[in-house]
Amino acid sequence: MQALILAGGEGTRLRPLTSTIPKPVVPLVGRPFISYMLEWLRGHGVDDVILGCGFMADAVRQVLGDGASLGIRLRYLEEPRPLGTGGALKFAEGLLGDRFFMLNGDVLTDIDLTAQLRQHELTGARGTLALYPVDDPSAYGLVRCGADGSVREFIEKPGLDELDTNLINAGAYILEHDVLDGMPPAGTNVSIEREVFPTLVGHGLYGYEASGYWLDIGTPARYLKGTYDILEGRVSTQVGRELGEHGLTRVDGASVEGRVVAPALVGAGCSLAPRTLVGDRSVLGEAVRVGEGARIEASVLLEGVSVGAASTISGSIVSRGVTIGEHCHIEGGVVLGEGVKIGSQNTLAAGARIFPGVELPDGAIRF
Repeated sequence: MQALILAGGEGTRLRPLTSTIPKPVVPLVGRPFISYMLEWLRGHGVDDVILGCGFMADAVRQVLGDGASLGIRLRYLEEPRPLGTGGALKFAEGLLGDRFFMLNGDVLTDIDLTAQLRQHELTGARGTLALYPVDDPSAYGLVRCGADGSVREFIEKPGLDELDTNLINAGAYILEHDVLDGMPPAGTNVSIEREVFPTLVGHGLYGYEASGYWLDIGTPARYLKGTYDILEGRVSTQVGRELGEHGLTRVDGASVEGRVVAPALVGAGCSLAPRTLVGDRSVLGEAVRVGEGARIEASVLLEGVSVGAASTISGSIVSRGVTIGEHCHIEGGVVLGEGVKIGSQNTLAAGARIFPGVELPDGAIRF
């Protein structure tokens, strides 16, 4: 089985994390994010994946290679310019077989694609959309289906009187190749959700109500939530299973003089000084140094970060090579870009974003 993953966006909502790291390979609990999707696809019989890329495509290729290490064939298709979801599909037309999965590359999920494919075959559908129930459907576009599962209507920004369903488009489709026949020519900017799927209503478009875990990780808050859910095993992943086998804590080749509290992942070459505390759903990449008495909670620190003595980091994301001085307090969804230098006695909070290369002197920001 074949899959097309749309991963060509710039990840603007995740900046400054994605200012220097392509979104598909942003580290998530020690692995490139897109590898979770590739592992999930492989588990449902997909062995041929086309990755639609745009922004920093060469860097994605360098990280993932040809997919052999993941047990799949991985090919890359670089859009000359952003073409929208439908335009990206049409651009890939010559590489696609008679039937294939098409997936939004921002999603962390373990929904049952095999069951979706089974329904697709039973109904003789031309397209089957995975639909996922949400608690607050007013924030999404909704999909209304008939009793037989056929899609009847798409509802954008529903009013209160239209909330008779809580099913949203989960960004996982099974399509027959003939769906592409009626689309505008390659090179046209097209939205498959707004311009293609509505034309298929009444012409073989079905919805599959999925269960399991589903999360769009396109914002810092959701990236952190995805991190926590992998660590705690709320989504089915190989990383989560391995953590479970180690009591929800892995400390690989690190020097630990402080405490690591589950669930947590500490990468190779890390150094935790005396009286440090790392835990409560934290991930440290390789070669992170944490000074004496520092505290890291519910945060992600990528490789090469240095944290000064008596500093605290909570609920935040710190990119590669960042230096944080002593007695700093960073909390509340802060995101620090690659190579940022934070002097001693600074306080950052309330979702502050510091872009790559910025330097803050000692005591520059205090609340």
